[in-house]
Amino acid sequence: MANAVLDINEKPTTGQLITLSFQHMFAMFGSTILVPQLVGLSPAIALLTSGIATIIFLLITQFKVPAYLGSSFAFIAPILIAAGGLDDNGASVNPGNAMIGAMAVGVVYGIVSLLIWKTGYKWLMRLLPPIVVAPVIMVIGLGLAGTAVDMAMNINVEQVNPDTGVAEMVKQYSVLHFSAALVTLLAAIIFNVYFKNVLSTMPILLGIIVGYIYSAIVGIVDFTPVKEASWFALPDFLIPGVHYDFNVTLTILLAMVPIVIVTISEHIGHQLVLGKVVNRNYVKDPGLHRSLLGDGLGTFVSALIGGPPKTTYGENIGVLAITRVFSIYVILGAAVLAILFSFFGKAMALVQTIPTSVLGGISILLFGIIASSGLRMLVENNIDFGNSRNMVIASVILVMGIGGAALRFTDTFAIEGMALAAIVGVILNFMLPGRDKEVKELDE
Repeated sequence: MANAVLDINEKPTTGQLITLSFQHMFAMFGSTILVPQLVGLSPAIALLTSGIATIIFLLITQFKVPAYLGSSFAFIAPILIAAGGLDDNGASVNPGNAMIGAMAVGVVYGIVSLLIWKTGYKWLMRLLPPIVVAPVIMVIGLGLAGTAVDMAMNINVEQVNPDTGVAEMVKQYSVLHFSAALVTLLAAIIFNVYFKNVLSTMPILLGIIVGYIYSAIVGIVDFTPVKEASWFALPDFLIPGVHYDFNVTLTILLAMVPIVIVTISEHIGHQLVLGKVVNRNYVKDPGLHRSLLGDGLGTFVSALIGGPPKTTYGENIGVLAITRVFSIYVILGAAVLAILFSFFGKAMALVQTIPTSVLGGISILLFGIIASSGLRMLVENNIDFGNSRNMVIASVILVMGIGGAALRFTDTFAIEGMALAAIVGVILNFMLPGRDKEVKELDE
């Protein structure tokens, strides 16, 4: 890699700090606010907790790893399952359940980081080989495909049921809204493919902006909430024992916790890529156990006040690679800006007015990219599908995950969808013959 413009501990000038910090904030902004929009949580609290989690991560990693933590897309479906879906207004039905699950995820991260500290990380790579992780990643993207298309094409319309005489919300196809989704999708593709500078690292944010402008022009944006919002507003906190009862159930845990199979693998991948970009070995210093603990503690604290689970962001790694500015002060500056911006009431109200079709359009690309990244992992790791063992593991994970298979024990206790597929994938990997060869290849 080329020499750094500013290395890890080098301080930028005031002008550089402000400009580059805003750049990193905008790089993560679109993705970080999209997750809460899709699962019925507060974008403001997601933005606030992304800044807090990033600061926690920097502290735990001894200010050696210039990574930004944003909302994790891997937990979209699990959050919806744990929270019981969305109501007619698009809000989460039981968001407290999702927060409890996210806290449990943070605890699991802590346990895994402790084990890595004591025993090394090779056991983790053997537990989560590419043949298990890659299909689960594909399930995350493809399992949400129907949601993305539905958001892009349909709108909720109130109609009176002729049989009952009661007004109900029903889905109705809208070509106007679908056009906004297509404009958003096209803009994001153009920024991602045809731009090679910093703009290429934030296609989600730029696609949403273009789609929003188009939506305003065709008249499907209601600016009333922006006019009514105050300049300063507290984010919508969710505190256990205050806003919801802290009641841990197996259903919540099994909906959320198994997804760490994917997110821990994603974390390791990001640390390896980031290490190559900044010419450091982060697996050794400050150590994978520290970075994983920082990620987990950030997720736990985030959930403690109502934010979604966190993960290190590839978008910000892309900004580092392009600008060659690795200064930890810039990442810290972006975190502070995110915290301050979350209290900007009118800006957060503006985010809330983004049409569902615009979010659907950007989700078509985003969920497709997630699924494709799983396919890419299979290719990069030279997974041989001529080997029946690999074919069986991938096939079972894909069909069970996308098909929504469920193992129900009671009316309230079930393991389903992505979580069940991930667990079955790990079990099959241990049971089927040929694992010795796989372990040898991983060690090499």
